[in-house]
Amino acid sequence: MPIELTPAQKRLRSLALILAIGAYLLSFFHRVAPAAIAGDLAASFQTTAASLGALAATYFYVYTVMQIPTGVLADTLGPRKILTLGGIVAGAGSLLFGLAPSFELAVAGRTLVGLGVSVAFIALLKLIAVWYEERRFATLTGTAMFIGNIGSVTAGAPLAWAAQAAGWRQVFVVVGVLSLAIGLLSWFFVKDSPAAETARPATHVDRTAWLGNLVVVMKNPATWPGFFVNLGIAGSFFAFAGLWAVPFFTQVHGMTRAVASNHISVYFIGFAVGCVLVGRISDRMGKRKPVMVAGAALHAFGWLVWLLAGPLPPALTYALCGAMGVLTASLTLSWACAKEVNPPLLSGMATSVVNVGVFLGPAILQPLVGWAMDRSWQGGMEGGARLYAASDYQTGLLLMAGAAVLGAIATLCVRETGCRNIWREKV
Repeated sequence: MPIELTPAQKRLRSLALILAIGAYLLSFFHRVAPAAIAGDLAASFQTTAASLGALAATYFYVYTVMQIPTGVLADTLGPRKILTLGGIVAGAGSLLFGLAPSFELAVAGRTLVGLGVSVAFIALLKLIAVWYEERRFATLTGTAMFIGNIGSVTAGAPLAWAAQAAGWRQVFVVVGVLSLAIGLLSWFFVKDSPAAETARPATHVDRTAWLGNLVVVMKNPATWPGFFVNLGIAGSFFAFAGLWAVPFFTQVHGMTRAVASNHISVYFIGFAVGCVLVGRISDRMGKRKPVMVAGAALHAFGWLVWLLAGPLPPALTYALCGAMGVLTASLTLSWACAKEVNPPLLSGMATSVVNVGVFLGPAILQPLVGWAMDRSWQGGMEGGARLYAASDYQTGLLLMAGAAVLGAIATLCVRETGCRNIWREKV
């Protein structure tokens, strides 16, 4: 049934959504920022590729561990409290990262950042699930991700420019202050649900029964295909675009850092556009699975180009980055599918379980790719950072391509929901 809200409630709903999207935007910025400043980080802390991969992946380690607890907290404490606490912790972590005098403190700062921003997306999904009609879930999620992905775009070429102009440390100090502001504003302006007289019936979740509810979600076999879709597709996407793409483009394709960073921006612009298109196409078709299968298969095919093609003209490298960004967005339907095959009141837990794959994939691949590159490194150095040959990157590309194929295969196991909740139909 449509949710009938007063004009005041609609304004409150919009404000809560804006703050949640703001927190999500900053989470995306932190997710991919190391790619644009990989050289600066390597020079500042004198790191190897494996150590740099571990520094970047620390964010994903914490994010991965926090996804299921975040889903539980979203269904019990509510989005308001977790957005507030998350903003404060992420802000403190960004300040520490920007001011860190040593590699160890930089890791500590990035750990806090990962802990703080880990709540943003699940809180956003919970707000959409509670405040908006079910038939608009995929479209609104895609639109929110489109806006949030501006954070990824700013973590490409703009961050590279800002790092050169003002220094990468100053950028993270400013971002830390913004995170603190969003956290404090969330406490005053985010409401967990509409007023009692207009809220959907039975919106209360028993806080003492959360473990049993989580078991219900995790024992549901229809929950898990989305997890493996995200593990493979997001793993390859964020391992590449979030860290290794800029070094790959500069050291293998001979691009300047500015041009390489522009490619990352195009990658994430494509992903942002894809988030809007995929959700709308799926909602209008009334189908989830065909869109996911087609997008994932084409995304996996795109990796063959990076693996098999030599140096390409700029027009083709930009086009490939944009196209693969759009195709990566097919994974966004995993959250809608997870929500639609589980009890409606457990949408936070359901989406958080499949969302673990989004961060477990990069957490594994980012340092694994670095480790593989270090094994074949020939000892070259440039500007205080290690210089890798095209052959060093080949094994890393194979690992990321393999993950993309895993994600594509997993889409074949996703249960079609017809864009509606089918949990009761399956009981």
